[in-house]
Amino acid sequence: MKLRHIIFMTVAGVAVAAALPAAAQTSAAAPGAAYPARPIRMIVPFPAGGATDILARALSQKLGEKIGQTVVVDNRPGAGGTIGADAASKATPDGYTLLLATSSTHSIGPAINPKIPYNAETDFTPIAYVASSPNVVLVPNSSPARTMQEFIAHARKNPGRLNYASSGNGTIVHLTTEYFKAQSGTFILHIPYRGTALAMPDLISGKLDVLFDSFVTGMPHVKDGKLRALAVTTLKRTALAPDLPTVSEILPGFESVTWFGVYGPKGLNAELTARVNQALNAALADPDVKERFARLGAEPTGGTPQAFAAMVRTDNAKWKKIISERKITTD
Repeated sequence: MKLRHIIFMTVAGVAVAAALPAAAQTSAAAPGAAYPARPIRMIVPFPAGGATDILARALSQKLGEKIGQTVVVDNRPGAGGTIGADAASKATPDGYTLLLATSSTHSIGPAINPKIPYNAETDFTPIAYVASSPNVVLVPNSSPARTMQEFIAHARKNPGRLNYASSGNGTIVHLTTEYFKAQSGTFILHIPYRGTALAMPDLISGKLDVLFDSFVTGMPHVKDGKLRALAVTTLKRTALAPDLPTVSEILPGFESVTWFGVYGPKGLNAELTARVNQALNAALADPDVKERFARLGAEPTGGTPQAFAAMVRTDNAKWKKIISERKITTD
């Protein structure tokens, strides 16, 4: 009996099968069966209900269809994604444990915290780049700047008089704005909040001058007419908002995205890596996945394990440089 559409629940980080016949469990775990012979676990190192979790559930459903087996989402939140990522790194490399990693777990985290319990490059097997989500540059409607060029000019004329919000020290919002300041030659004061949602009332009222927010949480305020969007932080214009220019059109090479990618534990063999990579690419090409990702403000990517690994190395090096030059800490 081949298992394809079994309903699973995640309870306290443990995947529980609903109404799975005992005979099916036995056959799924039978030794020597072709991969995948039993459900695959996808660790999500963030809480249920968040953007990463929602994206994982959309992906896992379609991945299960393409690979011919149920893919169970296992939430292991804590320590900025470190707990879940560490659990995945220590799993048996048999293809039955995957990790949906993000730039927080494999680019920014290792760059800003040398004490994380895993090596982001050597303790995992890269499988596929799944998706990216841009930041959007937001200003209050009262801002004199209506374009990115005008904002940069305004900031240069008023060094130290403008301020920006972040979702906390060492977060991608903080790092992205410091990266922008370094590239644009501007001096804008940092005001950290416990999440950008808490900063929104102050931005809307004009107490804050700019926020490099995630596309998902920022654009609804633009659509409601409460804020003005100046640009996105992808290298090329995004299909999510094709009329918005990019920061890189003014500051060549500027890019800051939250990426999502799938890893296996260290030692996953090439055959299994290729099998999962093929199924992931097929899932990401599915129109339903594209539409569901777009609703989350994410664009499917896909590609080879080698291209994914190269992207992460480049991203990590960029943030490590910014963190060092701008003397950024999590304190």
